[in-house]
Amino acid sequence: LLLLLSVLSLAAAGKLLVVPVGGSHWLSMREVLDGLSQKGHEIVVVSPVYNFQVKPSENYILKTYPVPATEEEINEDFQAFVMEAFEEGSFLERFHRVRKRVKRLFDLGYVACEQLLHNKELIRYLEESKFDALFTDPVLPCGAILAEHLSIPSAYLLRGIPCGLDYEATQCPNPLSYVPRIFTDYTDHMSFLQRVTNVMFEFSNLFLCDFLFQPYEKLASEFLQRDVTVLDLLRKGSIWLLRYDYVLDYPRPLMPNIIVVGGVNCAHKKLSQ
Repeated sequence: LLLLLSVLSLAAAGKLLVVPVGGSHWLSMREVLDGLSQKGHEIVVVSPVYNFQVKPSENYILKTYPVPATEEEINEDFQAFVMEAFEEGSFLERFHRVRKRVKRLFDLGYVACEQLLHNKELIRYLEESKFDALFTDPVLPCGAILAEHLSIPSAYLLRGIPCGLDYEATQCPNPLSYVPRIFTDYTDHMSFLQRVTNVMFEFSNLFLCDFLFQPYEKLASEFLQRDVTVLDLLRKGSIWLLRYDYVLDYPRPLMPNIIVVGGVNCAHKKLSQ
């Protein structure tokens, strides 16, 4: 009897804190949360009062906090980013457009994160709730900051992170001769000249990291009361769920705590014969 009781205790449902990113990032995460809820896990989602696509559900508890932005402004920024991401043009044109829009979205995320970490009542609630783990998309590192503050393990669901920080954080091999960089449109089979070009594109990452993540590093250091970098926080991730599928994406090296879950972000429709 004691043996059976011990096994049951190990199988007990857990308490999960979720810090989502809006838009398509959330649609993928919601699929996972629906499955976890059906298995009996208690889920608390912490989100800005305006967060694109994040809505109340019977599968989780939604805790919101105010932000100094309107729903219309956030929706317009998301829609503009999606439209411009598919526009054609030279590398410099595409890089400038994406840089401008990504910076705007990261600024919105920073403001939301700042409001969350300075919300003493909500932070006290999270501290007292004794969560077992935190689930987030680390493209915006607010969830990673909270996981460090609460001293709980974190699971990441992501498509990728600017500057290749996901490779660095997991100590994953990322050879320039094999893994194409963003905007190149190359595959894992590159000619010599394409590999040279790939090296040149790598330098663009040096300009992305500082202006995207430096504000978060300052905020995290103030909140945690010690100097930290975004890379330090991401290295604490216990498991990385990559929304990749090698039918559509090029092959790449993986580490033991990286699991490819391509398809979780696709609509489930029954096809006719």
